Amino acid sequence: MAHNKNRWLKAVAGAMVICLMLSVCEFHGTCEGVRQNAVRLHVLANSDSEEDQALKLKVRDAVLALSADWQEEAATAAEALALAESRLPAIQAAAQAVVAAEGYDYPVRAEVCRMYFTTRQYDTLTLPAGTYDAVRLSIGAGEGQNWWCVMYPPLCVGTATDRRQATALWSDGQQDLVKNGDRYVVKFKVVEWVQSLLSWFR
Repeated sequence: MAHNKNRWLKAVAGAMVICLMLSVCEFHGTCEGVRQNAVRLHVLANSDSEEDQALKLKVRDAVLALSADWQEEAATAAEALALAESRLPAIQAAAQAVVAAEGYDYPVRAEVCRMYFTTRQYDTLTLPAGTYDAVRLSIGAGEGQNWWCVMYPPLCVGTATDRRQATALWSDGQQDLVKNGDRYVVKFKVVEWVQSLLSWFR
């Protein structure tokens, strides 16, 4: 009798482990879908001084103003990334013009890259940890605090209504994940741990 009970408990425990693994795998797949369907914008300040941080925000504003129209032209993240890459010289020139106008001689580097982000919140949206395609601007030494947002879907600018329309470009599952991050705190932590481990191995 005790032997049968032991086997039953093991079976239940095994089933629970399998369910948990399937749940985490499904969640991880949804996170990967978000990562594949997003392009991030990342602006690094020269330093953490008050002046350099203020300059970073002015550069950000100039880049967002420049990119507002063509962000909406893209139907997919791949198209958005290609448009960004084709406009890198213009993006860098706009950023450099702001730096010069503010009286600094910092060089600005604009690039399209793949980079790792931790789990981050943008307004009411939560973006899972992982490696994303990104447009990155480094001002001067690029050693100050960064500013980031999502260029595609275009969440960087606009009203809350605009952002709701932008997130409609994601699947229902992806929308649920980014809009209801408070439901998935533990799973986000698991994904962040896995992604940071993968990033370390790379």
